[in-house]
Amino acid sequence: MDASQSASRRDFLRQCLAGAAALGASSGAGLLAPAQQSAPPANSRVIVARDPMLRGSGATVDARRMEALLDRAMLALFSRDRPAGTPVEAWKRLVRPGQTVSLKVNTLGGRGISTNLQLVEAICARLQQAGIKPADIVVWDRDSDEMERAGFRLSMGGNRVQCYGTDRVDYEQDLAAYGSVGSRLSKILTRRSDVLINLPVLKDHDGAGVTIALKNMYGVIHNPNKYHPNGCNPYIADVNMLPQIRSRMRLTICDATTAMYEGGPGFKPQFSWRYNGLLVSQDPVALDATGWQMIERKRAENGLRTLEAEQRAPRYIATAADRTHRLGNSDRRKITTVEV
Repeated sequence: MDASQSASRRDFLRQCLAGAAALGASSGAGLLAPAQQSAPPANSRVIVARDPMLRGSGATVDARRMEALLDRAMLALFSRDRPAGTPVEAWKRLVRPGQTVSLKVNTLGGRGISTNLQLVEAICARLQQAGIKPADIVVWDRDSDEMERAGFRLSMGGNRVQCYGTDRVDYEQDLAAYGSVGSRLSKILTRRSDVLINLPVLKDHDGAGVTIALKNMYGVIHNPNKYHPNGCNPYIADVNMLPQIRSRMRLTICDATTAMYEGGPGFKPQFSWRYNGLLVSQDPVALDATGWQMIERKRAENGLRTLEAEQRAPRYIATAADRTHRLGNSDRRKITTVEV
């Protein structure tokens, strides 16, 4: 693809994500049948991809460098068994034409600490090259206003990438339940998501310790306020056990372009750093365990106590890996970290 074609494609994607907001939406044609739930792997891979020049000499992430960073991460993730020759081939192992694919972003922190727009654009481009129609891609979070404050422009309807919050379509009426949780689920998840791709950010959380992949699913349920006692444990693990979530989850791409080591979940610029990277894995537990240690190292560099010493270690990560949940691996001996 030459430079003019690449620029045209990016312009098209920006138009898709920057369409005028529409009011209201149909509820869809019934619930999608969930994909078969798989067992956790014996060993997990977490790809840590970095580009020190991701922002060049400025503050804005460079779209071309972000696309290249994402491509490196995806190729590394799928290099173990049957290497993918191209980034598009890697994406074709996750999705197939005719499926609806939803990208669950995190926009609670506003522009300072939210899923990066350039990352979302790069993912949407690769999904379309893998055969997913633009209108079958939904970029979403719980609240449309929060999405707009983070830089997203809403788009509903038409032959373009869809972008809106659950507030535009509501939650299912019936409760989904597992263990300690009972919640109504976003209709975007249940009716517009054959495949769910999780796009959290890397940051500290004042109660849970860290908020990365697993806790991002609090943005899928109607009552996350109920599940913050005891450091969100076992609630985060139980939310991720809901069949409608677990059966659709295919990939986590954690945006670590800007990360936070203290003061979260709201954006505190004095406690943030430009990591200029991505964490990518098909095991959200292993990714959270890896991200937790990255935050601990940054805390140590800045003279802060460990999360354990502050009595807010993210114990839900071990719960998510226990024999009851088996959502992934938290044991570092079972996690391979690959830096690219």
